[in-house]
Amino acid sequence: MDDQPLNEKPDMTLGFLAKQDLYTLSVGDLDERIEALKAEIIRCEKAKADRGDSRSEAEKLFKF
Repeated sequence: MDDQPLNEKPDMTLGFLAKQDLYTLSVGDLDERIEALKAEIIRCEKAKADRGDSRSEAEKLFKF
């Protein structure tokens, strides 16, 4: 795990990436970028699913 503290505000690096000129990247660089973005999507989807699971568990706990 990184030793850097978590930021309160989300890192807007994706905004920068969306503006980058892809024409200057090689095919290998593009493949690497695609794989990194796919891995990030999977990580985000897992976090979202975990959050949904914990919410439904909390709702069950407090439902009378």
